[in-house]
Amino acid sequence: MIGQIVCSKKGRDKGYFLVVVEEMQNAVCVCDGKERPLERPKKKNVKHLSFTNTVLQSESFNSNKQLRKSLRIFESTYEKERN
Repeated sequence: MIGQIVCSKKGRDKGYFLVVVEEMQNAVCVCDGKERPLERPKKKNVKHLSFTNTVLQSESFNSNKQLRKSLRIFESTYEKERN
């Protein structure tokens, strides 16, 4: 589950794509590289997230810059598939 791209269903970040960086007992820590950098992950309840089938390789989220780039690529392909 670490590295999986998720979409937030609740909260201020509703509708944003994030990456799971840590797992806990009914929650996960997520980051997006900008509002939520790797140094300050957000703890989210798993029932407030929509999980995608995409899992990033660990080198795709070593830094905030790489994480933002990976999410931009995912969002652009996701939008193309929806249309």
